[in-house]
Amino acid sequence: MNFTDIEDKALIEAHKRKMRLVDLTSKNIETFLSEMKALKMKVPDYLPKASEHVDEAIRIIERLIEQGVAYRYGGNIYFDPLKFPGFGKIYGLDMKKWPSKKIRFHRDTYTGLRWNRGDFILWHGCQTDDRMCWDSAIGSGWPAWNIQDPSMVSHYFNEPLSIYCGGIDNLIRHHDYSVAILESVRPYPMSKFWLHCHHLYVNGKKMSKSTGNTLYTDTLLERGYRMDEIRFFLIYGHYRERINYSDPLMNKRANRLRAIKEHIKKIGEKAGGEADPEEKKSLQIKSTFIEHMDNDLNVKKAIDGIANILLRTSPDKLQVFEAAAIMEVVRKIESVLQVLF
Repeated sequence: MNFTDIEDKALIEAHKRKMRLVDLTSKNIETFLSEMKALKMKVPDYLPKASEHVDEAIRIIERLIEQGVAYRYGGNIYFDPLKFPGFGKIYGLDMKKWPSKKIRFHRDTYTGLRWNRGDFILWHGCQTDDRMCWDSAIGSGWPAWNIQDPSMVSHYFNEPLSIYCGGIDNLIRHHDYSVAILESVRPYPMSKFWLHCHHLYVNGKKMSKSTGNTLYTDTLLERGYRMDEIRFFLIYGHYRERINYSDPLMNKRANRLRAIKEHIKKIGEKAGGEADPEEKKSLQIKSTFIEHMDNDLNVKKAIDGIANILLRTSPDKLQVFEAAAIMEVVRKIESVLQVLF
């Protein structure tokens, strides 16, 4: 999991406070990782920071310049998308609308879901009033946001990634920029699959500090919810669909999880002896879960499917070996969901 910590706002703040970038960002990263663990998210083996891989970004830029894909202009270095065959393939961009006139975009990000039809920046050259710069063979400056992911990925993996994930906003520009950069210097795809997750909304508005509607796990814990209930709320849907938080919906989903867990507990109390591998209910639960998870990770349908089977199953009518078989399958499913026990 990449931390693109060389970001405009962070650079400005570090410069203003006269402190190292790593000292400014490490606290946020530490908090983020602690909440990942609390929500039972698997922490990746590698947690690189862009600020620790500037040399790799420089090496990539040097190769892009050698190939004629990137060029210097006004102290910055830009990438020409027209030099990369198939540019925009992840989004499905219509390159027929690309302007013939040379246009350069010198900022890392631009507000609004739109394409910047022109050359994008790879390296910000330092000016006299700039915030934080690295001295290098390509000049004094810092790597633009769009080259930070390629620099970290290439450092750890010399092969196509299986799945690359990101927010739906990265489907506009950012991931196609990353692909163009990395696939210009490597002879194979950056990733086999791309998953773009929709944003979390709060009462109909996108959650953000600027709108003042940011929710933290601590807030929900203070309202009496458990971490597993917060996790359940976040996973109980489909990753490409928007989740809209509201207090009534949070309460409804927490109650649904509690009902499922209570029923599983009763089945577990009935279980005993050796599980029957051919028990019909357990096989039905397993096949239902696999079917929906294999269908583009439809977690909500997977949970609803197994919950419907479980809640229709009376623990009193189960034989001990039947209950044991069901519990064996449920425990395997729990290794994925992390909310049922």
